[in-house]
Amino acid sequence: MAIAVAHPNVALVKYWGKEPGLERENVPATPSLSIALKALSTRTEVSVAAQEQLRINGEAVRDAKLERFIGTMRKAWDLPPLAVTTCNDFPTGAGLASSASGFAALVTAIDGEFGLGLSESQRSVWARRGSASAARSIAGGFATLEEREGEWSAKTILAKENWPLEMVVAVTSKETKATSSTTGMEWSRNTSPFYPVWVQSTLDDFREAQRAVAARDFDALGQISEHSCLKMHALMLSTKPALVYWNEATLTALRTIKELRDAGTPVFFTIDAGPQLKAICRSGFGAEVEATLARLPGVLSLWRSGVGDGARLLDANGADNG
Repeated sequence: MAIAVAHPNVALVKYWGKEPGLERENVPATPSLSIALKALSTRTEVSVAAQEQLRINGEAVRDAKLERFIGTMRKAWDLPPLAVTTCNDFPTGAGLASSASGFAALVTAIDGEFGLGLSESQRSVWARRGSASAARSIAGGFATLEEREGEWSAKTILAKENWPLEMVVAVTSKETKATSSTTGMEWSRNTSPFYPVWVQSTLDDFREAQRAVAARDFDALGQISEHSCLKMHALMLSTKPALVYWNEATLTALRTIKELRDAGTPVFFTIDAGPQLKAICRSGFGAEVEATLARLPGVLSLWRSGVGDGARLLDANGADNG
């Protein structure tokens, strides 16, 4: 049995939309940049079984997306029936990137169990085929997902120790979102008049964000990240039917982060396709941000986190020696 762990990631420069004709390959229409969330993780065990088995968070399930993905891997390797057991220590399908950490951990565990010998770049390509953001969870740290030599893969552009920012995740709903990201992206591409402008402007955001990370320019990264977030949600709102992922507590938390920054706290926000707000701050300010968000009505729970590593194998006892 092989055991792997991976972390979800927070996209600072968002991607929303897939390349036409390559949707099944999860090829994004734009590059993206993210930070791995150390405090949240997916743990996945893979072993040989008499017949295919899948357990998610303790329950035996059938999952068409996972089954299709494993079937795709079988076209490349002669894999036997698998027993896959995966568990998230955070809400699943609620806008916290559980698919990113899930597919990253799954690919890493399959690679480890069967000795496929995949490089990090190759694992990120395979993880992307399950969920585009999963490629970034393979890399960890500050990671980019972009096209390299004809293939979309992720790469760490700055290791976690080189810029130890803190993040606070404010959970405002634990319910599965009504419209999945996969479905929502297609609606936006096909119906929003803003979609072409979104694609073009994201390329500029991506270049600027890379420069900000390289320079450790917190203020510049915050401006780009909030702008990318708000543009993405404006695109969602202009979709038919409209995609409204926020709730009242999301908006309250957003305003609170802006007030904290105006008062001198180095912090900015981002929100993915869901109602959960992620606040990113300089090292040493996480406790203040967490305490402030904890007082808000509608905030159900909080996680304070540093920057996490990429997906990796655990030892035979489940210990993380990486």
